Amino acid sequence: MNRAAAILALLLVVAFPLSLLAGRVWLDPAATPNAAIILAELRLPRSVLAVIVGAGLGAAGAAMQGYLRNPLADPGLFGIAPGAALGAVTALWFGYGASPFLLPVFALIGAGGAMALLAAIAGRTGGIALFTLAGLMVASLAGALTALAISMAPNAFAMSEIVMWLNGALTDRSWREVWLAAPLVIPGVLLLWRCGAALDALTLGEPVARSLGVDTRVLLWLLIAGIGLTVGASVAVAGIIGFVGLIVPHLVRPLTDGRPSQLVVPSALAGGLLVLVADSAVRVLPFVTELRLGIALSLLGAPFFLWLLLRMRKGLA
Repeated sequence: MNRAAAILALLLVVAFPLSLLAGRVWLDPAATPNAAIILAELRLPRSVLAVIVGAGLGAAGAAMQGYLRNPLADPGLFGIAPGAALGAVTALWFGYGASPFLLPVFALIGAGGAMALLAAIAGRTGGIALFTLAGLMVASLAGALTALAISMAPNAFAMSEIVMWLNGALTDRSWREVWLAAPLVIPGVLLLWRCGAALDALTLGEPVARSLGVDTRVLLWLLIAGIGLTVGASVAVAGIIGFVGLIVPHLVRPLTDGRPSQLVVPSALAGGLLVLVADSAVRVLPFVTELRLGIALSLLGAPFFLWLLLRMRKGLA
């Protein structure tokens, strides 16, 4: 474990128990009635899920930025997150949102469909340019179909459900979502970590990477699978939570030597920490209704993205 990962793991160990106590009413395990039940059935699964979702999104962002060699790359550009969202919106449109398993299953089917389409278009060549354009096309198509589903919602209740779900949140999540997401996100993060050495070679350019024995097509398939598992599962259980994959690698990179292989695991830990802290914060804020996690992270991520653009512009001047 490198220094960055050790620091972030320590911060996560400190933040996790605090997240169990945070809420509109702070929990005192010694004085609150039924504190054990509240912790075990409400607070604990929500905090565990926050770490899982954040870890998947953070690792996906680090891997994508390493593959595209673009610090502004985000997992949403792959089209997998919009594909998962389209699947979930389809379930809500047909009234399956009340089922405990159908909505996440539809979301995973949507993510799988986006992965298959992406691989069919760009998987044969392994070229970065074609892959980027294919991802943008898939994301645009999924976004357009999602907007169509919203505009043609069968009733106002279905439209409200769709819009609220797209905003992303961990409210009312239980162990069911944890057991659904963990078996997908953990192998996905391991796949992305496995790509680290090849991503290091790719920073020298595709011709050099091939000369070093990197099969770019195999690398592309591994990335599609890893990002599909991490992002698809995260969207399936939490909705759209943006900017984590963009913000986290930038925060972690100064703590490492900058190589993609040294960034994936720290980004996973930092992503889990960011989503955990953000979810704790939205529970504590004194609003009438709880602020949606996706909105909170977008309010944080948009200024961060603007700051990155201005810094890059200054560097090019």
